[in-house]
Amino acid sequence: MSGGDGVAAKDPASQTAAGAGSQPRKGYLRQFELVERVRGYDPSVDENLINRAYVYATVKHGAQLRHSGDPYFAHPIQVAGILTEYKLDAATIVAGLLHDTVEDTDATREEIEKMFGVQIADLVEGVTKLSQLEIQSEENKQAQNLQKFILAMSKDVRVLIVKLADRLHNMRTLSHIPKPEKRRRIALETLEIYGPLARRIGMEKMARELEGLAFHEAFPDMETTINARLAQLRVEKGANVAIIIQTIMEVFEFAGIDARVYGREKQAYSIWRKLQRKSIEFSDLADVYAFRVIVNNPDDCYRALGLIHQTWRCVPDQVEDFISNPKPNGYRSIHTTVIGPGNVRVEIQIRTEEMDQIAENGVAAHWRYKNESYGFDEETAASAGLDAREATRSLLEIAEHGGEAGEFLEHAKLEMYSDHVFSFTPKGTLIPLPQGATPLDFAYAVHSDIGDRCIGARINGVDKPLRTILRNGDVVEVVTGDKVAPVPGYDALTKTGRAKAAQRRLEKHAKREEFERLGRDLVAHALHRYGHELADTALKQAAETLGKHDEEELFIAVGEGSIKASAVAVAAFPGLKEKVRKDEGRRPMELEKAKLYVRGSDLTPGVALHFAECCTPIPGDRIIGVHTPGKGVVVHTIDCETLAALEDGGEWIDLAWTPTALNKTLAVGRMVATVENKRGVLAELCSIIAENQGDILNLRLAKRTVDFFDMIFDIEVADARHLVNILAAMRASKSVKEAERVKG
Repeated sequence: MSGGDGVAAKDPASQTAAGAGSQPRKGYLRQFELVERVRGYDPSVDENLINRAYVYATVKHGAQLRHSGDPYFAHPIQVAGILTEYKLDAATIVAGLLHDTVEDTDATREEIEKMFGVQIADLVEGVTKLSQLEIQSEENKQAQNLQKFILAMSKDVRVLIVKLADRLHNMRTLSHIPKPEKRRRIALETLEIYGPLARRIGMEKMARELEGLAFHEAFPDMETTINARLAQLRVEKGANVAIIIQTIMEVFEFAGIDARVYGREKQAYSIWRKLQRKSIEFSDLADVYAFRVIVNNPDDCYRALGLIHQTWRCVPDQVEDFISNPKPNGYRSIHTTVIGPGNVRVEIQIRTEEMDQIAENGVAAHWRYKNESYGFDEETAASAGLDAREATRSLLEIAEHGGEAGEFLEHAKLEMYSDHVFSFTPKGTLIPLPQGATPLDFAYAVHSDIGDRCIGARINGVDKPLRTILRNGDVVEVVTGDKVAPVPGYDALTKTGRAKAAQRRLEKHAKREEFERLGRDLVAHALHRYGHELADTALKQAAETLGKHDEEELFIAVGEGSIKASAVAVAAFPGLKEKVRKDEGRRPMELEKAKLYVRGSDLTPGVALHFAECCTPIPGDRIIGVHTPGKGVVVHTIDCETLAALEDGGEWIDLAWTPTALNKTLAVGRMVATVENKRGVLAELCSIIAENQGDILNLRLAKRTVDFFDMIFDIEVADARHLVNILAAMRASKSVKEAERVKG
């Protein structure tokens, strides 16, 4: 259930009593208290709406209990109470009260819509946890939930705010869950998903509490270690904190700037994240203590910055102006790092009271009473630099691209953990990106279609490679082509999860097309060998026989190597099966029957024979046996690299291939080809193999770079000479840089 707590069976008799709302209960807001909280910031609130929702939630949850022993309805009531702290509108408060009813009671969406309206029903539906998903792994379940949740919250950010309040109350009561492994799983999910999501929409205060509670549960030893180090630091540096505050206040008072100044200590989780991300020692942290300067207006922010830099020497490249370039979540402030008293690096943040409220509460800071109604003030939010849809747009694009659950989760996490760099389009549009972003990331941030067709970039008017790391203030012009195609080596050229997910989607699509073309060519060659043509062959029945839905899926399977082209020919013309064996007279080698294929005058009758895995001999290779007492004879190629190590380890025996091996078998040889990274090369190489009577059993790609990648083939051949002929044909191709046999 979405609250993360188990419940007892419902007791209809207790539901009525619980629903009255008149009896004081310990640990949650009473009905009138909740209404009074909302009235405190929204005098026009529909009190009847909240009262009806309060009673409905208590009646529906009835006698359900939490692990703490409290009635379950205490949870949604406290969630609603958290939402009042952020001064959310009545619809959001009601959604908080009802958020578990559809999942955990007999309530339905239709009933909620009838009683409370479409808007509230939509919010409740968006928040409802998708626990009925039958997903195999916990990670897949988490990814599927997050994927659908992002799609829901993109329509209304209040869905996310209610879910965050729900998670916050669950974290506050996490200690009541008896199983430690479940507590840790919930804590890790909070650190990886919900904390970053809260920060994504600027709700820093919410994020800090979520992360602090989760860190305490997930990494208690690390928290203890960091807190002990902080306590030591307070003793060592405590005097400096007071000196810095006093100095700033004196400088500002002399300059006539009215300001509020205070120091703050970073929380343990924030310190741990920075130690992880930057791989530095605790003593190297510049901002264990940070100071916040609150002034009256933006002009005073810049005056304050100048005065601070006149008082202490600033650290180069450590000044960030988020007032002129707000973060996507609306965050505005000026950050600077200076060398303070005692030669200690000190971070100072300068902002107005309004900026401070937005920095703490993010999107939730923009609900207010305006034009005789209470709601989200889009105009004020936009003027503050916040676009609620834009703040989650990149996550939405990742969710919409789909892909495997694990991939989505990886890309979503990449997107949520990011410090920003700010670049511009040629027309002056600001594009915020994570540190380390490249022009390809920039292209996707502008528009997904531009990213899909990106082939180059001009940075500040100069042509630059796509691997160039963008810097603050860069003006980036994306060069696009006519075709939609993945960029070779895109994984090393992208930083954002959004760009990686989109490029991976393009790559999968391109590979699918490549495999289909390849499979079609291989099937055509196989049919031609047996006197049939692809254009005259109906393959729908053959596809069904081989477990594929249609011809396209069949060709892809052949191209990928999971189905042999000859098997398709046999499935299309069953009579070919005997004909193939009669004409070719060869069967695949059965490696466990080595005595059928190897002979030697010095072989002891009855001795066990095995083929070595280190050199994988095939008929036509010069071979030798190594006899080890108790283990039998192992057959190696004469040039096997491991023979030197075996020189003193057993008796060597001269061996040869039997006529059966040389004339009636097919063996599997492995080869690797280093080829140009260009479109169509896979089909070209597979055509070469087919034309030289080889049959591909398996292939895979490895070591992909911008210019070249390796293709590894397992090919069914008549003998070693046959494999050598295929290698020679490969090397004759202009697309092939190298082609070698692989032994082992």
